[in-house]
Amino acid sequence: MEFDLIVIGTGTAAMGVAMRVCKDGWSVAIVDEKPFGGTCALRGCDPKKMLVAGAEVIDAERRMRPNGIDGELRIDWPELIAFKRGFTDPIPAKHEQKYAVAGIATFHGTARFTGPNSLTVDGTELRARHILIASGAVPMTLDIPGEEHLIDSEGFMAMESLPRRVVLVGGGYIAAEFSHIAARAGAEVTVLEMADRMLAQFEPELVGWLMESFKAIGVDVQTKTVVKAIEKTDDGFTVHVETGGGADRIDADVVVHTGGRVPALDRLDPAAANIAMDGRRLKLNEYLQSVTIRRSMRPATLPMRARRSRRFRATMPRRSQPT
Repeated sequence: MEFDLIVIGTGTAAMGVAMRVCKDGWSVAIVDEKPFGGTCALRGCDPKKMLVAGAEVIDAERRMRPNGIDGELRIDWPELIAFKRGFTDPIPAKHEQKYAVAGIATFHGTARFTGPNSLTVDGTELRARHILIASGAVPMTLDIPGEEHLIDSEGFMAMESLPRRVVLVGGGYIAAEFSHIAARAGAEVTVLEMADRMLAQFEPELVGWLMESFKAIGVDVQTKTVVKAIEKTDDGFTVHVETGGGADRIDADVVVHTGGRVPALDRLDPAAANIAMDGRRLKLNEYLQSVTIRRSMRPATLPMRARRSRRFRATMPRRSQPT
């Protein structure tokens, strides 16, 4: 099967590009191994905001308690997750419908390159003049014994019930958000960060103010702490750590990976398409194109309506540039 463009991923960026070039007459296919919608809509920003909304209500009640508000609120975790799913569950079907109406071919499965202009999706061969990688990011490998016991942010937001003891491995912004959500829902929360402080990329003074709120709600932030192993036990997990004071252990009912994310490229097998890499990232030119792949077909092979489109001409790379 041949197309003008294949898009790998179905998040916001992927949908925007696919819809735009489809309107200009391109034949388009879109591929995803997960439900259509992408991280932000299904597993990231949007569902997280719904959980944060519940935590904000608890925080507002706590702050206003000495000022005329008298009541005891609590988060019903299963109901909060059900509220989140009321928004996220319909999204994949809505996206499928949008693609069907636009005439965009959809494929469900794992994409893997077989050449610069070709890939397979669970055995189906696809070819295209252009292939757009919009596959998002995945939790980075931490190289910790017992790492398979970790759940990621998607798993955290899918928990049907909230465990009593929650340990977060990594002290970035995901840990900052999830620790507050879990603590305000009644869990005992511990954050383990190997650096001198949480949120190392953020303004130190602002982070210092934030740390006061961690203490106020009982979140135990342990910095300069290296996780050495995660052990499965009869009643949960034991996280083995090393600090300046020596070895220690922390018991948990769930251990969450909040140690950062990397581009989701490994399963695509970029080397099969001669796509240059810089570590775990693509090597791109000023047009965000691979520096080692050049277009194999001339624009004249596109439908006449697309070639005459002003918007198409504005988005096409110069002929001298690699794609």
